Amino acid sequence: MKKVYTGLTKITKATVALRADGVGNEEMAVVDGRRAQVVKLAGDEVTLQVFSGTDGLSTGSRVHFLGVPPQLHVGDDLAGRYLNAYGEPIDNLPPLAGRLVETGGPTVNPVRRQQPFELIATGIAGIDLNNTLVGGQKIPFFADPDQPFNQVMATVALRADADRIVLGGIGLTNDDYLYYRNVFENAGASGKITAFINTTDNPPVERLLIPDMCLAAAEYFAVERREKVLVLLSDMTLYADALSIVANKMDQIPSKDSMPGSLYSDLARIYEKAAQFPDGGSITIIAVTTLSDGDITHAIPDNTGYITEGQLFLRRDTTVGKIIVDPFRSLSRLKQIVIGKKTREDHPHVMNALVRLYADAANARTKQENGFDLTRYDMRALDFARAYAKELLAIDVNIPIEQMLDTGWRLMAKHFEKAELGIKQAILDKYWKSA
Repeated sequence: MKKVYTGLTKITKATVALRADGVGNEEMAVVDGRRAQVVKLAGDEVTLQVFSGTDGLSTGSRVHFLGVPPQLHVGDDLAGRYLNAYGEPIDNLPPLAGRLVETGGPTVNPVRRQQPFELIATGIAGIDLNNTLVGGQKIPFFADPDQPFNQVMATVALRADADRIVLGGIGLTNDDYLYYRNVFENAGASGKITAFINTTDNPPVERLLIPDMCLAAAEYFAVERREKVLVLLSDMTLYADALSIVANKMDQIPSKDSMPGSLYSDLARIYEKAAQFPDGGSITIIAVTTLSDGDITHAIPDNTGYITEGQLFLRRDTTVGKIIVDPFRSLSRLKQIVIGKKTREDHPHVMNALVRLYADAANARTKQENGFDLTRYDMRALDFARAYAKELLAIDVNIPIEQMLDTGWRLMAKHFEKAELGIKQAILDKYWKSA
């Protein structure tokens, strides 16, 4: 028998409050036909976030509690599906028929995790060469809102060495949603995709459900099917904004940049679901975090940086007119696990030499902008930097890792002498080829 209550004591734009007993935290409810979730319990006072907003509700609105937190049907029919924030079809296919599991559960017990060891190749040279990813890693893309991060994520989905892709669209425009679908369908990859989508036409508060739905699906594939699962979340800034909407309507005192004080734990609860499991399955999380005017010190990227294992930073290189993965501001803290071990032995040497030479070019550009004369080395470094950005750092460069390394050697040989590279003699003797 469902518990039914009337008599709301408080109504804001995103939440309602009432007195009720026997209610659990995060329990789902229905308020006059609108789905809601318990977000606060104080004695017998219950606060619900109403996903579609509270316009039109009155103090006499009927509330019944469902007795369960958000749930998802998991099973083989998750493959190739496009679903909304509640796990319901938006692809004109039948509803999911698998068993029900709760979403938003605790992260994996550390004793059930294994040290990450598998290379996740994406085909994007700015990632695989300089910021190599590892199965079970969690890492964000930091990008300005006008940069093509959704195109990058779609490319990663198609190129990544993963058994399953779970896409979480958080506040996507309809154009971006259709872009993802068209790219996956045209590539014949729809069968390995499971997507949970919230668009700008959907209520913003529903975005809070998307990551948990994605990770419940990912855990099914990784734990029960022992698959390598790559979870793509775009855009976590809009997720945090939805957290802020609910917190503000609950009269919580905001923290830095108007974000709720729970922001760190809210983000960590999601990112810490990344894991390598002993039985072979893994969950790797790549998430977009858009920046406000490039401000990396904002509370959202700042907290994200503390939780994740590095970051991938997109910026426009004006010398070549392309978006690149910035080698100075990007970092994969786990890359040392695989580079030179799962990849060719010269990988770390080439990577370090290329970035150092690119830094020399940045110093030369600063000298040039300040009116100082450039040396012949400076001129060669600038020529190298343009070629490096165009042929290896640009996000539209999609080649295997060995070809990336060969390209790096070719660029170094074209613009520099052996003695200028700072690479071990044994590696030089084995891989150096004159331009």
